[in-house]
Amino acid sequence: MTDPTLTWYRVAGHDDLADGRVRTVQAGRRTLALTRIGDRYGALDNACPHQGGPLGEGTIENGLLRCPWHGYDYDPLTGSPPPPFDDAPSCFPVEVRADGVYVALEEEPAPVRTVSDVMVETMVAWGVTHVFGMVGHSNLGFADAMRRAEIRGDLTYVAIRHEGAASFAASAYGKLTGRPGACFAIAGPGSTNLLTGLYDAKVDRAPVLAISGQVPSKTLGRGAFQDLDLTGAFGDAALISRTVNAESDAAEATAQALKHAVLDRGVGHLVLPDEVQVRPAPEGARAAGPSGRVPDLRVAPPADALADAAGRLAGARRPVVVAGYGARESMEAVIALAERLGAPVITTFKAKGAIGDDHPLAGGVLGRSGTPVASWLMNESDLLLVCGASFSDHTGIAPYKPIIQIDRDPIALGRFHPVACPLLGDIEVTAGALDAALGERPVAAGDQRADIAARWEIWRQEKHRRAGDDRGRGVSSAALFAALGAETPAEAVLSVDVGNNAYSFGRYFESRGQRVLMSGYLGSIGFGLPAAMGAWAAVQADGSGRRVLAVAGDGGFAQYMGEMSTLVRHRMDIVVVVLNNCELAKITKEQHAARLEPWQTGLVNPSFAEYARLCGADGERVERSEDVAGALRRALRFGGPALVEVMTDPELV
Repeated sequence: MTDPTLTWYRVAGHDDLADGRVRTVQAGRRTLALTRIGDRYGALDNACPHQGGPLGEGTIENGLLRCPWHGYDYDPLTGSPPPPFDDAPSCFPVEVRADGVYVALEEEPAPVRTVSDVMVETMVAWGVTHVFGMVGHSNLGFADAMRRAEIRGDLTYVAIRHEGAASFAASAYGKLTGRPGACFAIAGPGSTNLLTGLYDAKVDRAPVLAISGQVPSKTLGRGAFQDLDLTGAFGDAALISRTVNAESDAAEATAQALKHAVLDRGVGHLVLPDEVQVRPAPEGARAAGPSGRVPDLRVAPPADALADAAGRLAGARRPVVVAGYGARESMEAVIALAERLGAPVITTFKAKGAIGDDHPLAGGVLGRSGTPVASWLMNESDLLLVCGASFSDHTGIAPYKPIIQIDRDPIALGRFHPVACPLLGDIEVTAGALDAALGERPVAAGDQRADIAARWEIWRQEKHRRAGDDRGRGVSSAALFAALGAETPAEAVLSVDVGNNAYSFGRYFESRGQRVLMSGYLGSIGFGLPAAMGAWAAVQADGSGRRVLAVAGDGGFAQYMGEMSTLVRHRMDIVVVVLNNCELAKITKEQHAARLEPWQTGLVNPSFAEYARLCGADGERVERSEDVAGALRRALRFGGPALVEVMTDPELV
């Protein structure tokens, strides 16, 4: 009679295994070592009982199955070791039937809710929708919890090709949404590969949760394979780096990491030893959500500081508003105040797109990646109202001008030099309060719209001339970004890499409200493509249907070009624009500026368009200015991942 507690699995055909051989087979969720001696078959647990060596990869020598890791021998049919040993792998019933070889296993026990399940549930409660990462031997328990969550529809896992791409994608997700992006890696090198993208999140203040697998606790710190002190390694990049041990409150540890990431705007990092990931969750363990943990941060400055600032604004004749990255979510209130004053709104490079360049008060980008429109307006001003900017040297906010500065971070106020009026508060609330404080009082400022329009006209004529430049060595940056500005939908998200492509983008691309992502203060080459993956995930989460484009130079794109296959695998509707000039042209430019001989900046590139097609994406190569717009239109219509490779002139930037 058949045992009703057993399930039979067909694991091989009659001719799949030769006499005296062993192979690995799968029966349900279990991996077995299937052996054959004459006409008899054996089925053993694939894990050697000593170190877990894969017996299915061993050999049968002198009638015994030898473990491939350390040479222990077992009977290939029963698993019994030669005397005097008795530590045998499990052995399972085998039947040879008409259609093949079958193995019987007891019913799988019902899945147990694990520590990892509780942690994943906590992540979901805090708004994590996507996790970018790579599954490996030291994070399998947590990966299985994410698999179950994905089946439930609670989150989406994006399998990447390099962990650095995972952390850049998570950083971009956090920058775009203000919600925590998440990345995931194994112990050792998988986790250290995350660090560059996490430093990007740190310095640009993007909320990110990073999760590292770890070697088993019993071997930790003893020089085991891939044994590194990950809390130490991540101590500078992360606001909090903590190992979740067997007795830890895993939900609380996860909530604390996420709270730091969200409120302090940076990286929360958790390390999970291998055995902790699969421990049964304590009875009654619950996810720890954000309710009651996150205060309302929309606070206003003190009344006397507001009155001082309002008086200064009312008396200024040529005030200018400088909007930084920290003001991106508050632009409606900032623009309303600017309209009340008739004041230009110029942005930092990181805040490009916060106000569309088609707005009558928009003055473009200030600084090294900016326009002469913005610099002229700042130079002519008699008061600067700076909202959410860090005063980076790349931005060049004039320290000799009277400055009213608004920021929610007290350390940011007057960080590099004193300002006339520091206002600690939420930018939206503070801008609205200043507007109200001005009331009906007269303001000295005249409407500056005519000056703004005149400066734009001068600059657009110059851009048009530059777009027509052609030395027969590739497309000019002015021509490329004129076409990109015309073809990119107004609601799109653009991730921009580092290099000449970024400087030219800031200078020539005219925003109509597109959201722009970049590696701001880290300035890491390679950011563009992975960041577009993070933006795509954010668009999927909010259901907005916005288009996502990446802009990269050949040097930056090549660093993570393997992720083109990730775009294809996950059907990411992303358009990648690669400026190919076969050179690290920005570095060549810097060598010239330093009166050095250009050295080691030339690149040997494949056809990136052909490479994209080999990955399963669309790819098109453009060599003439007049063909750029058409190629961009076709890529945007493609309906999947597409790459436009533009051969550019490194001198026409």
